Amino acid sequence: MTVSGLKITYRRAGSGDPLVLLHGGFGFDSRSWRPQLDGLKEVFDVVAWDAPGCGGSDDPPESYSMEQYADCLAGFVRALGLTRPHILGLSFGGALALALYARHPTLPGSLILAGAYAGWAGSLPPDEVQRRVQRISEEVARPPDEWLPTYLPGMLTASAPPEMAEQTLALMSDIRPRASLTMLRAMAEADLRGILPAIAVPTLVLHGALDARSPLAVGRDLHARIPESRLAVLSGVGHLSNIEAAAAFNLEVMKFLGSLGSSP
Repeated sequence: MTVSGLKITYRRAGSGDPLVLLHGGFGFDSRSWRPQLDGLKEVFDVVAWDAPGCGGSDDPPESYSMEQYADCLAGFVRALGLTRPHILGLSFGGALALALYARHPTLPGSLILAGAYAGWAGSLPPDEVQRRVQRISEEVARPPDEWLPTYLPGMLTASAPPEMAEQTLALMSDIRPRASLTMLRAMAEADLRGILPAIAVPTLVLHGALDARSPLAVGRDLHARIPESRLAVLSGVGHLSNIEAAAAFNLEVMKFLGSLGSSP
């Protein structure tokens, strides 16, 4: 489909209340949600989009902001005719879920923030944001196989099976440098702390206890700032909790959404 002048591709499975999945950066796309498309389709209408610049979707303009990603997402949800969908975002996708709520508060039925940030500016010290931006900006100009493997320890724990690490690296290897820099800048500049106290839909903060990319303290801060939010911590799990502990991740999602009843 075309949204905001961009071709947007997606994967969809199942039936039931709509659940929209928002992937992270670093070359990830809707394929990173295979464990959820397979594991949740018996209960939900699961829709995993490819954000602009990822998967089969068009690259956005280089100036694209988090607000523009959110507006594109809102257009995507409306084009599919989804009513008050549950929104589940991981990492960049978690910040995007918050930006969506800030721009279109009547659209989500609930939020699930997995390994999320309130934007890097909203969750990390300025020197850490600068370090990440500088490092990635320099590395992304080189062949991915020279530098992407160094990011795996931030994505999965050392106890993750080798084949899981290989599959994750294969996903990351499809990174598109220019589009990734656009996403990087949007994430680095985003500070979504202001919207957190105003969130009035059921919210689950779902975090891996051993997340090295978005430390658990970030998730605890989100939980503390969002009224009546729930916090679920997956022990022994890193940043990509949906991949590394798919069964436990899916169970927490189903427990949370099951406690809400049907979407309005």
